[in-house]
Amino acid sequence: MPANGGSHIDGARRRLLTAMLLSPLAWGPAFWGAQAWCATDASATDKGATDPAATAGSGQAKSYKRIIALEWLPVELLFALGVTPLAVAGSQDYRLWVREPVLPASIVDVGQRTEPNFELIADLQPDLILYSQGYGPRPEQLRAIAPAMGFGFTDERGRPLATARAGLLALARRLDRMPAAQAHLAAFDRELAEAGSRLASYRRQPLLMFSLMDDRHALIIGGTSLFGQVMDQLAIANVWQGENNFWGTAVVGIERLATLPLARAICLDHGDAALTSRVAATPLWQAIPFVRRKMLRTVPAIWIYGATLSALRFCRMLQQVEEQW
Repeated sequence: MPANGGSHIDGARRRLLTAMLLSPLAWGPAFWGAQAWCATDASATDKGATDPAATAGSGQAKSYKRIIALEWLPVELLFALGVTPLAVAGSQDYRLWVREPVLPASIVDVGQRTEPNFELIADLQPDLILYSQGYGPRPEQLRAIAPAMGFGFTDERGRPLATARAGLLALARRLDRMPAAQAHLAAFDRELAEAGSRLASYRRQPLLMFSLMDDRHALIIGGTSLFGQVMDQLAIANVWQGENNFWGTAVVGIERLATLPLARAICLDHGDAALTSRVAATPLWQAIPFVRRKMLRTVPAIWIYGATLSALRFCRMLQQVEEQW
């Protein structure tokens, strides 16, 4: 369903359905099998896709100039390597849920991420199609058009950050951009190391990261999520110690927030001011400890299913919020 679904669906239900569609939650291991999102350096190379031109002739890598990315994680990987895709899927939703890196106006939109326009994709004559494993079209559908390469978000041990690094290196090898990947990862490691000292105040109290899904539900970011792993590296305690799904998040009733220990709290906002106002007006919300103690901050959305660029935005957001606390 598009993010701007039909007017016959009420706003709360539309938001919940949209959130579930946009996230991997609706397309998890129960649908594709647990290994669908197992993301190692080897799986990211997508051994099932053959591209003789990539190894023929002088042994140099093929030049990929027309790349289409059908999911936002590989879009982020491309930008980390300094590569702008020819086309992406879901560009309108990307600008709401991901925001940065900003998509240039010249990028072609090829439809929804779950149901892209295959005819348009074929007409664009791509050199390479990038997708997220276990999400959207089947790989064999894509390989019928052009060579394809898949990427995972996390692995069976819950390590999305390590998975993102492996995926970036695999893509860099495919595109012959290894120096760019190494430079990016070195800069990433430096910024995380420097953030550790800048964010020392967060170590005095646990932190809760969440996003409102509708009037009754919140999506909590747990320890095995991308941001949870970053918090671990920064020695910031995550107040959420409850259950997590495969992607390190948990959907809970808003009443569950009132049972958590007192903590700083950050809510990722997706531009729904009406929802925020409705929830904030309820007695339940006003009774939550971090609300009563004015320890809640609301910030623009950062893509929680992203890679290293999203992790860096998360670090920078924490610093900005720390200056306001």
